[in-house]
Amino acid sequence: MSDNKVLKSYAASSSEDQQATYDNWADSYERDLCAMGYRLPALAAGVFARFVPIETGPILDAGCGGGIQAEALALLGYSPLIGLDLSTGMLNVARQKGIYSELHQGALGARLDLPDNSMRAVLCIGTITPNHAPPESFDGLIRVARAGAPIVFSLRDDPAQDPAYPTRIATLVRDGMWHEVWSSDSIHSMPYGAEEVTHRLHVYRKAEA
Repeated sequence: MSDNKVLKSYAASSSEDQQATYDNWADSYERDLCAMGYRLPALAAGVFARFVPIETGPILDAGCGGGIQAEALALLGYSPLIGLDLSTGMLNVARQKGIYSELHQGALGARLDLPDNSMRAVLCIGTITPNHAPPESFDGLIRVARAGAPIVFSLRDDPAQDPAYPTRIATLVRDGMWHEVWSSDSIHSMPYGAEEVTHRLHVYRKAEA
């Protein structure tokens, strides 16, 4: 069952387990999540288009998976899109779509193999969450973003969320690294298979140099 795969991904105890889960799931991932009413990619694309001008690029899709959240941006004309994901299997799916100018394998929370201040916008959907990517992942996204760049991301807000994530966001605000632009109401992101999981979408902007 697809919902079991979702819950298994949330329960992974290490980055190796996480990578294996998504490598094994890659070929059916999008089909399974769409059957569960997965709303985040479409909603995130709408939010991104509202706050990020079409001429903005390059754009980092951090935790890109097979590219489900970047397809709408590519259709609208955003480019170049740079994908980053832990899973080889997911990157293979993304590669077949032909929407990314570059694809990189790497783990959020570790130092990303991308230059400082290189991205004019960042998208990170469904990735920075318990047992996927740690709260320190936000630091890496800020590092690779240019001054003033918008960072659009999702964050769980159901009872299973670890308070370390919103705490890290607030700490980075306090330290002057970024500031909040907009946040959504709570969304039942997979209403037909994981009803207990809710998210909010957020737009933050890296501090100006």
